[in-house]
Amino acid sequence: QVQLVESGGGLVQAGGSLRLSCASSGSIFSIAHMAWYRQAPGKQRELVAGITSGGGTNYADSVKGRFTISRDNAKNTVYLQMNSLKPEDTAVYYCRETVLGGINYWGQGTQVTVSS
Repeated sequence: QVQLVESGGGLVQAGGSLRLSCASSGSIFSIAHMAWYRQAPGKQRELVAGITSGGGTNYADSVKGRFTISRDNAKNTVYLQMNSLKPEDTAVYYCRETVLGGINYWGQGTQVTVSS
């Protein structure tokens, strides 16, 4: 059973930075597609960034140039470096792992709050 544990969320002032981590267990992490999503109150969950097994990345337009997704296959961990944070980045951030067969697994989420 795949398990994902996120960490690194918290309260930060606008313009600040946070780094989220998502540790995976129970899968062949190196061949999995990883992604970060977020969900703000009253809004749908949205894709923030994704990274393929080969290291290719994609980002939502709203975070391009400010957020960076990366992975460390030796540690079975994916990261989201968030710089120049804005109040509109406030949300619960979720890690998602997609394994062979297209099965998705989700973490429990970590709260990010950006104050103005």
